[in-house]
Amino acid sequence: MMRLIWLLLITLTLWGGTEVKIATYNVENLFDTNDDGNEYEEYIPNTSWEWNEAMYRIKLRNTAKVIRDIGADIIGLEEIESETALKDLKAELNRQGLYYPYSAFSRSKNTTVSVALLSRYPIKSILNHPVSANRKFRDIMEVKLDIEGKSLRIFVNHWKSKSGPESMRILSAKVLAKRLGMLDPHEPFILIGDFNSHYEEYRTFLKSRKHNDTDGITGINTVLKTIDSDGNPVTYAKLKSCSGCLYNLWYDLPPSERWSHQYRKSNEALDNIIISPSLADNRGIEYVKGSMQRFVPSYLFQNGKIYRWQQSRKYPKHHLGEGYSDHLPIYADFRVEP
Repeated sequence: MMRLIWLLLITLTLWGGTEVKIATYNVENLFDTNDDGNEYEEYIPNTSWEWNEAMYRIKLRNTAKVIRDIGADIIGLEEIESETALKDLKAELNRQGLYYPYSAFSRSKNTTVSVALLSRYPIKSILNHPVSANRKFRDIMEVKLDIEGKSLRIFVNHWKSKSGPESMRILSAKVLAKRLGMLDPHEPFILIGDFNSHYEEYRTFLKSRKHNDTDGITGINTVLKTIDSDGNPVTYAKLKSCSGCLYNLWYDLPPSERWSHQYRKSNEALDNIIISPSLADNRGIEYVKGSMQRFVPSYLFQNGKIYRWQQSRKYPKHHLGEGYSDHLPIYADFRVEP
């Protein structure tokens, strides 16, 4: 009898606790229909581009369908134009049967699109970390959540695109690293979003003069320390002993699946989920090893390519009211230990 009780206790310890799914998704330009003066040309309402109320509602429905099907408890979103767009997205999600009682939006006035977060768990605080007054740089949003009495900080990122050199992404990385250095070393945090950086950017950008203007230094790898002092990727096992290091969850997938974006027939891993050592220390909130995944239902692809939001190729160019985004969502599971 005592043996059975002991085995039961071990089982409860190993399998107990609540699992929380956390995702990130660049929705590709979710603009509202208000003319605020900051829109991209193709999203100025009621022009020859035909961005209008009907088109907006299609984009909302398509975006909400993806988010609903992911079914994440917490999801970071990139390329949301406004709080109005986020509010309308939440309303559409409600109509499709998914309710997020808590949300956060980065209120940067300098950029055309911003980041947001939807959550089933209470939000304790929201901080925006400006990178630069230049509208090319989006704020980093820090959201502190209460997950069954335990705190978790999530940083939602959307770094400068590859139209600019690595030095521009390093600016965002330094702002983020400075903030992380202020936290208690035992406090768990997750970095999510579109970093416009490959998980091994330090290797992939070396041959690009356009990008490598930093003598091989990268934001995601060097500044955030997802590689160690010897220049090797930080592994899950090494995370506990590598001081100040972080672990990129892409390494939990086979190399052939490590991508979420396509550019000129090349697969890219621009979206990332990166965790702190405190999410791998067997106490509090823990990353469920091996749970990192891309969300890849068949409807997000057409003719072997990501089925992005469609615009006509012929003039006058206009929105077609089809497709989803040029990025795939990614997600991972975390367990709240009892």
